[in-house]
Amino acid sequence: METNFADNNHLVLVGKITDEKKFSHEIYGEKFYTFDLSVPRLSGNADVIPITISERLFKDEELVVDKKIKITGQFRSYNSYENEKNKLILTVFAKDIEFLPNQEEEVVASKELISNEVVLIGYICKTPIYRQTPFGREIADILLAVNRAYNKSDYIPCITWGRNARFCSKMEVGTEVKVTGRVQSRTYEKKYEDGTVEQKVAYEVSISNLEVINQKEDENEENIENNHNEENAVAE
Repeated sequence: METNFADNNHLVLVGKITDEKKFSHEIYGEKFYTFDLSVPRLSGNADVIPITISERLFKDEELVVDKKIKITGQFRSYNSYENEKNKLILTVFAKDIEFLPNQEEEVVASKELISNEVVLIGYICKTPIYRQTPFGREIADILLAVNRAYNKSDYIPCITWGRNARFCSKMEVGTEVKVTGRVQSRTYEKKYEDGTVEQKVAYEVSISNLEVINQKEDENEENIENNHNEENAVAE
């Protein structure tokens, strides 16, 4: 039975373009471009998410700043070698784009106007990191290996909260899981040995629902679907 890799990694975003497209790379004569998409949260804040798109999906006059669009695609990763170090780069790979009418009188809280959902099926590839904030909030970081066609894999950082965090903390490397959540951007400061500080942006999936796949029936009762509100999804 053939694997449908599209089922492993599916994403839908609705937001506004925040910058001019930039040329990224070319494969077999097909050019790809990148730009950032601002995707609103129910809280009123926004995640700014990098998009990679083929020239075949748009016309130059369509892909402009402040244009509202709907992206359907996958959350992907690739390795970049900088200063003799390997760096994991994350991007949304667009498979389809829909240009939407801009409406200035939009109601931000309307679910019809806000969309940021990703579904991943993959394997825990590093021991989950469980921690608590100074306020006692439980968090777990996991790295998910999601299979892609041609023997490739995407390595997607995920973060989960509360009971899901406790549940993930006991998972072994190699556990297959299905997660539903949203792509979020998070700014942080990186301090170097010379005392300089650089502001950086991390991208990850904030998990709302989590399910272990192919688990024994008695163990499967422990699976948790922990829906949390939008404010609880902000990384600390």
